[in-house]
Amino acid sequence: MTFEKVAQVIAENRDMDVSEITMDTTFEDLQLDSLDTVDLVMSLEEVFDITIEMQEGLKSVGDVVNLIDSLLEKK
Repeated sequence: MTFEKVAQVIAENRDMDVSEITMDTTFEDLQLDSLDTVDLVMSLEEVFDITIEMQEGLKSVGDVVNLIDSLLEKK
């Protein structure tokens, strides 16, 4: 469920088809620069009603999904 929501937000944010996004898709694959990443994080925070601390270890969609899942568990 988390992956589907994250993929949808990314697809809308990047104007691409959601089917192109997998857990292994990297930010580099998505051609996200730092401003794009901030915009994406803000969208995800709004959708999931959480606060995301950007971390160096976040390199793929799977990393983001795992982080969101862990934050939701703590709520």
